[in-house]
Amino acid sequence: MSMPPRWRFAGLTAICTIEDTLKLKAGETILIQGGAGGVASFAIQLAKHLGARVITTASASNHDYLRKIGADQIIDYNAVDFTKVVKDCDAVFDTVGGDVAQRSFAVLKPGGRAAFIASGAQAPKPDRSDVVALRPKVGREPATILERIVALVAQGAVPSTGSDALSSQRRPVAAHRLSESRHFRGKLVFMVR
Repeated sequence: MSMPPRWRFAGLTAICTIEDTLKLKAGETILIQGGAGGVASFAIQLAKHLGARVITTASASNHDYLRKIGADQIIDYNAVDFTKVVKDCDAVFDTVGGDVAQRSFAVLKPGGRAAFIASGAQAPKPDRSDVVALRPKVGREPATILERIVALVAQGAVPSTGSDALSSQRRPVAAHRLSESRHFRGKLVFMVR
């Protein structure tokens, strides 16, 4: 089965984070920050496949898309402070970084764990002692994880949706602007021929 490159890298990061680092289990609740991004959208589908309850953050324009891929609760980060409406999560997966990363600790229940991929080489330090901050170790395409991605796609657990493809001949400036905005669904594929 052929796998789009965007799923290889997004899937690799999502699986390493959800399964290996956070060790998410059926029945747990996870908050996935930045749900419409490539890694986060794969992670949402994987978490649902594992039997977790999934909460995510995204702008209002992405809510229908996120419902379609399985999010149970979606918070418009432009209108609502997620720390006011989310609590008692078993896990958080932050793909946004900055202030969002640090505030994510507030929604964890005691013993909760948070994984960060947008906060540099080290996970941010929690402001409380009863939770754990983790930085996933994502290797260079280990065969077993790639086989897991292929199996998930083949099962329909993570269908390939929500990616933008732009031709380099038609839209190089548009592609660059879209990339800088960090506000697009899935992964941006810039085709050069």
